[in-house]
Amino acid sequence: MENSKVLKYIQDVLENMPADWLRLTTHRLDIYNEQLAKTQFLEQFEALFEARNAETATLSALPTAFDYIRLGHPLSSILEWAIASLHNLKPENVISFSSRTMPVLAVLRKNLLTHKNTQIVYTGELPAYFDAEVLERVYGYTFDLKRVEKAEDVPAFDGSTVFFSQEAEVGQATLTPQIDFYVSMHVDLGSVLLVNGKQNNGYVSEIQHVRRRESIAMTPANSFAALQQLIGKYTSGKEHRDAAANKAQVLDLLKSITGTNADALVGSSGLSMQYAIMMGLVHDALEKHPEKPSSLLFRQIAMAAPTTRQGA
Repeated sequence: MENSKVLKYIQDVLENMPADWLRLTTHRLDIYNEQLAKTQFLEQFEALFEARNAETATLSALPTAFDYIRLGHPLSSILEWAIASLHNLKPENVISFSSRTMPVLAVLRKNLLTHKNTQIVYTGELPAYFDAEVLERVYGYTFDLKRVEKAEDVPAFDGSTVFFSQEAEVGQATLTPQIDFYVSMHVDLGSVLLVNGKQNNGYVSEIQHVRRRESIAMTPANSFAALQQLIGKYTSGKEHRDAAANKAQVLDLLKSITGTNADALVGSSGLSMQYAIMMGLVHDALEKHPEKPSSLLFRQIAMAAPTTRQGA
């Protein structure tokens, strides 16, 4: 599949896409088949690509992708498809996240459960929000950290190698046989994970599970911006928003609606908030009660903390 054809088609799609792809906050049940949710959208989208059909009417008729924002939606699915096409990967091997670190946690979770070694390789400096000490102490994850000059310098490793990259441009990745998972982080947009090599295909469903249960896909607005950047049309960035003023307004509204003066926390999704609350309780317990056995702490936390819905 030639890159120029893919990028040209993406450009046509972005110009003609239905407005709902960017603004809708829930999926349409009239065109949603849950049993085929993970495959039906892209199968029909690829058929449109082969026919070079990017008409608004045909795009509108496409079935709902995934289950909208948690596991995916039209624009995140197209972003993943496009990046996969540019790197000769299967679309399911490219997974976008609203979070910048959750894809790394997803791999660490899988390897912890299967007792597999992990090394996290990076260039430059790790960002401040990547707290290795918290990942080891609070989450119980084990891994080696290694700094290299470039992706081609990643050494062979007995286990999984995660290359953590702070990319300026969406879709850029240097995949070598030594890299199992390439995490491309974008400050204003989220992150994209590329699963490299047939031996790692078994991780895909596990990573999707973490995104569905504890996080969300890259948002429609950010996926749109990422696709614009991919085709070279991204100029001044996202629409300017005063995040601090908007957050203050939301907090004031919450107090007004609930009739309380209690402080509130806000996040990108309820699932992410539940995950943050749970792990925050673990962190707080370890800090304040280091003398207590971990098993007792976790049992007490589990009884007090909210849990993610089964089947979510």
